[in-house]
Amino acid sequence: MSADSTRILTSVQSRGALPMLRAYVRAYPGRAAAAIVAILVAGLMDGLGMSMLLSMLTLATRKPDHQPSLPEQIATRVAEFLGLPATAPVLLTLAIVLICMKAVLALLANRQVGYTVAHIATDLRLALIRAVMAARWRHYLQQSVGRLSNAVATEAHRASDAFQHGAEMTAMLLNSLIYLGIALSISWQAGLAAAVAGALLLVLLQSLIRVSRRAGQHQTSLLRGLVSAIGAQLSAAKPLKAMAREDHIDALISDQTRQLKRAIRRQVISKEALTALQEPLLAIMVGVGFFLSLFALQMPLPAVLVMLFLLARVVNYLSKAQRAFQQVVVRESAYWSLIEAIAAATAQVEPRGGHVVPHLAEAIRFDDVRFGHGDGRELLDHASFTIPAKGLTVLVGPSGAGKTTLLDLVVGLQQPEGGRILIDGVPLTEIDLRAWRRQIGYVPQESVLVDESVSYNLALGEEDVTEADIREALRAADALAFVEAMPDGLQTRLGEGGSRLSGGQRQRLAIARALVHKPRLLILDEATSNLDVEAQVAVVETVKHLKGSLTILAVSHQELLIDAADRIYRLAAGKISVEPRLEDVAGLPVNG
Repeated sequence: MSADSTRILTSVQSRGALPMLRAYVRAYPGRAAAAIVAILVAGLMDGLGMSMLLSMLTLATRKPDHQPSLPEQIATRVAEFLGLPATAPVLLTLAIVLICMKAVLALLANRQVGYTVAHIATDLRLALIRAVMAARWRHYLQQSVGRLSNAVATEAHRASDAFQHGAEMTAMLLNSLIYLGIALSISWQAGLAAAVAGALLLVLLQSLIRVSRRAGQHQTSLLRGLVSAIGAQLSAAKPLKAMAREDHIDALISDQTRQLKRAIRRQVISKEALTALQEPLLAIMVGVGFFLSLFALQMPLPAVLVMLFLLARVVNYLSKAQRAFQQVVVRESAYWSLIEAIAAATAQVEPRGGHVVPHLAEAIRFDDVRFGHGDGRELLDHASFTIPAKGLTVLVGPSGAGKTTLLDLVVGLQQPEGGRILIDGVPLTEIDLRAWRRQIGYVPQESVLVDESVSYNLALGEEDVTEADIREALRAADALAFVEAMPDGLQTRLGEGGSRLSGGQRQRLAIARALVHKPRLLILDEATSNLDVEAQVAVVETVKHLKGSLTILAVSHQELLIDAADRIYRLAAGKISVEPRLEDVAGLPVNG
């Protein structure tokens, strides 16, 4: 996890839009400061440019006894500092230059904000992925893949957008303060009236902000459930369509979709209502300001026009700030949802284990191991058995007996409730788990291949895996010949899920991927169960070629792989026993 993504993880106890924005500023102080300085200087340039324009207007209409205001004095002094006369053409030219400079600075500020938004989205995604992958395996199994995908794709984007709207809000507030300062320097009464009018506008429309916050929270909650449901249903699309029950998907998600539609509608209505109500209120306030300045304060018409312009700018900037804040609160729930997920995963961080680096030269031994899933049923009930090094050991047994769980115990994804697992006589609790797992190659029942090249699917983006390593792994998996026969060899794209390959080819590539790091232990979890006989034969031949060079532990119901085994164990009802056939032939004891 990067330092930036770590600093983003603020306490979930203090929620709200402002705590979220403060967390962003703490995470990216340099970028945030650069953006704020650029926004501030741009606002000052804009204010000074407008002062030039207003001074030009006053210069054209003022009377001989006119007392110059502070903005006029500043404009005159800027012109004199540049060695220019404070004439109307000069002031107009300076105003245009300053306004253009303001546009350039605003562009730089927006670019800085854009870069920060991209960093926030990336860091939030990485923080979530790394926290989940570093958590205990049981925590991962409790997560919905659809919800995690939604968090990475949607919530991280919405949460990072909040920073952009927060920066926009900051810019509008700074600009309103600058124009308020100019107004106060001309007439404190009118300036104060502008400040009161702006504050009144914010208070009157605050209820719409609350509506937006609730709509955003509801939207975040519904998106999590909807994406999870859609993912689960689409993964089962084939059997549903085969049974003419595809309308079941629509029935399941239609209610959630309608609720999401209502949440989005409330969000849109509150946003548009805020804009629609701000405009007439702004017009009313400007009209009242014009009346009070002209008749109550008895200000001359040119000064009234200037103050009217300033009042409108102040209230308009405050209105824009409120609209930006509304967008922040709509998105804050996505941020807090991510923070909750990251915090929950971090609280379940997997212990590293010990410091011993294993070599698996002798055997893996289960010594009186007990393990259950908490429902009172023991998957392993005081099991003791040995998996010899550099042999092929096959686990058989009825479905649900716990064979895959036994593999999880070997890998260290699960921990036994009693007894010990030893690697060459060293308890697994004393072994560095990451170092142990780096010596394991794992081939699941369903191998995941992406629509990239053969090389990418084997190396998975790791730069230290060379082409020679890839070719050696392919050769060991009996896959090099058919890969070299492909149109582009190692650079041939495999299609989504390896769709351009046969089942046997996919599994041999999966074995090659497991071998590319030269493991000492190869685990095959039902790796041949979904293959036809011809593909099974090819994969089993590959396994036979690997026998003797590394330890192989397989779960299988296929006779071809069982017949090739050096040792077979049957797991049933929490008990493990050696197969009688193997016991009779080889005389290998269970506890040997």
